[in-house]
Amino acid sequence: MLLLDNQIWQLVTGADVFSKIILAILVFMSVVSWGVIATKWMQYQKTREDSERFLNTFRRRRSVGEVYTPLSGLRGTFLSRILEQGAKDQAELSRRHAHASPTGGNPHPKLELGAKAEGYLTKDDLDTIAITLKRVAQEEIVRLEKGVSFLATTGNTAPFFGLLGTVWGVMDSFLSIGIRGQATLAVVAPGIAEALIATIVGLAAAIPAVIGYNYCNSRLKTFAAQAEAFGLELLTAFWKESGK
Repeated sequence: MLLLDNQIWQLVTGADVFSKIILAILVFMSVVSWGVIATKWMQYQKTREDSERFLNTFRRRRSVGEVYTPLSGLRGTFLSRILEQGAKDQAELSRRHAHASPTGGNPHPKLELGAKAEGYLTKDDLDTIAITLKRVAQEEIVRLEKGVSFLATTGNTAPFFGLLGTVWGVMDSFLSIGIRGQATLAVVAPGIAEALIATIVGLAAAIPAVIGYNYCNSRLKTFAAQAEAFGLELLTAFWKESGK
């Protein structure tokens, strides 16, 4: 009934400048948080689906080099960037060994990513590739994490902004009592109600932000574990195909 009578809106419009600034900040944080939550949910859903398709295709391969055509539609996705960077290192290191081969092998000057070179990979080569895979995986996680920190900021600070607005409203109510010299409900109630609105808006902004942050953090941990597992799988494939 209060909403129908526009009493809450009247309390908001009748608030002082400081209270309106607090409410504006909270509304802004809430709107941006919902935008981040929606964007990240769609991004993570697509990343999960692309990763499943990528791994299904990759694991049906006979060699690393032959997966590039089937995976052409997934170029630029989460795990494909790890594969591309790892394959670049693998091709370069294999090429170096082919050039340095005492048997005078016929190295491939234009070796395609993932194609098998005439060289081989040593343990040190695999360690070098592993460093690259770890770096690229971290870069991808940072890219997926972009914007999530705002949810943490909103979840941590919005209740305090709401509390600040509440304390300000209560203080204003007591000042009104002192000025009017009476402590009737009619004098106190509007200021207290106005103050509680700030608390409600602060919690309304913080609760979804905390839930969204926990969801994003959980998905990021899953992606990080998936990237680490795929890196080990890729290293194993390189080692087997190197002939060592």
